[in-house]
Amino acid sequence: MTSTDSAADQVVTTDDIDAAARRIGDVITYTSLDTSERLSEHTGARILLKREDLQDVRSYKIRGAFNLMAQLTTDERSAGVVTASAGNHAQGVAFACRSLGINGRIYVPSNTPKQKRDRILAHGRNWVELVVTGSNFDAAQSAAWADAERTGATMVPPFDHPDTMAGQGTIAAEILAQLEETPDAVVVPVGGGGLLGGIATYLAEYAPDCKVIAVEPAGAASLTAALEVGEPTTLDDVDTFVDGASVARLGEFPFGVISSMSERIQVLTVDEGAVCTEMLELYQNEGIIAEPAGALSVTALEKLDIEPGATVVCIISGGNNDVSRYSEIIERSLVHRGLKHYFLVNFPQEPGQLRRFLDEILGPEDDITQFEYLKRNNREYGAALVGIELGSATGLHSLLERMEASRIDCERLEPGTAAYEYLT
Repeated sequence: MTSTDSAADQVVTTDDIDAAARRIGDVITYTSLDTSERLSEHTGARILLKREDLQDVRSYKIRGAFNLMAQLTTDERSAGVVTASAGNHAQGVAFACRSLGINGRIYVPSNTPKQKRDRILAHGRNWVELVVTGSNFDAAQSAAWADAERTGATMVPPFDHPDTMAGQGTIAAEILAQLEETPDAVVVPVGGGGLLGGIATYLAEYAPDCKVIAVEPAGAASLTAALEVGEPTTLDDVDTFVDGASVARLGEFPFGVISSMSERIQVLTVDEGAVCTEMLELYQNEGIIAEPAGALSVTALEKLDIEPGATVVCIISGGNNDVSRYSEIIERSLVHRGLKHYFLVNFPQEPGQLRRFLDEILGPEDDITQFEYLKRNNREYGAALVGIELGSATGLHSLLERMEASRIDCERLEPGTAAYEYLT
C-alpha cells in the first residue's frame, strides 16, 4: 500500500504484518530475546530485551523502510525516493536503496549525531545523497516533502504510513514466536508512533491479554499531547536529546490506530536524565550500547507496577549512539540522580579563600568537577562557576547548610532555569 489516502481510510491488519514479515524475512535480522538478570532481580519479574540494536543498521527502522520500498512499482523505483529522519530510519532507507537499486535523497536535521550520518552514507554508498537541514526532525521532514512534490520521488515516511507501520509490527510477530507463553506486557518506545501502532495491532489479535506500555521522553511527549486533545498536535518545544524519539508531532496514521485501542495502551513519560542513567547501566552491566531512544523501554520499568514473576518484554529499539556524547550522558545522569550541582560562588579577593571553601563547605566525599572564574568586576570579590559532585545525593542538604553558615556567598543554580542552561 503506497498511496496517499487519508489515514482515516487506511487500516493495518495482522495480515499486512504477516505479509511484511515474509517480504523482509531474508533481509532483516531475526533479533534475539535476551533475559536481563539485573533487571529481573530488580523488578521481581522476568525482563526480556528484544535486541533491535542488533539489526545491520542497528535499529528496527529497517523493517518499515524495506517493507514499503520493496512494494514500489518499476516507475516509482525509477523516480527514486526521498525521506526525512533523525538518523535510524535514514539508515534503513539507505540500506534498502542499495539493496533494491533505488536512488534516494535523505534529509536529516543538524542535531543528527555524526555517527549516524556516517552510517547512512556507509549503508547507501553511491545510491544516496545526504542533505542536512533544519534544527529538528520536523524541519527536515518539511524539506523532504517539498522535494518529493517538486521531483516526483516517492516519500518514504519513517512512521506515518501503513506499510512502514506493518513492517515495524513484525517485531510483535517475532516476540510471540520466540516465547512459549504470551508475555504479560510489552514496553515500546514512542517517537512518531509507527512502532507502537504496529505492535499494538498485532498483539490485540494474537495476545489480547498482553499489556502494551508506550514510553516517550518527557521533553518530546507528542503522544501524550495528542491523546489529551484528541488529535495530533505540534509541540511548541522539543528536547532533542533523545534524537530517535524527539518528534514534535505524532503521525496522523499511527494516532488513528493508537487512539482506537487507547484502553489497551498505558502511556508513560520518562525524564531524559533517567534515560541517561539507564544507558550507562545497560552498557556497564549488559554490555549493550543503546542510543537514548533505545533505553526508553527499560527506563520505564521504575514506573511500572509489575506483578512478581510476570514476563515483560522491553524493546531495545536502537544502538546508534555516538561515543562523543558520553560526557553529556554522564552529566545528565549525575544531575538526574542528584549527584551533580552547580553554584555561583562569590569569593572575597583575600588569600586562602579557596582553601576556606574546601575546608568549610566541601564534604569529605564531595568533589569539585568544574571551577571557572566568570568575571572579576571589582577588587573585593570574584565570582566563579563551581560544579560539585556529591558522594551521595543525601549530602545536598548538609552542603547547603554549610554554605549558609559560611561567609563565602554561594548561590545554587537550579536545573531548568535560564542561568543553569546557559552556564552548563
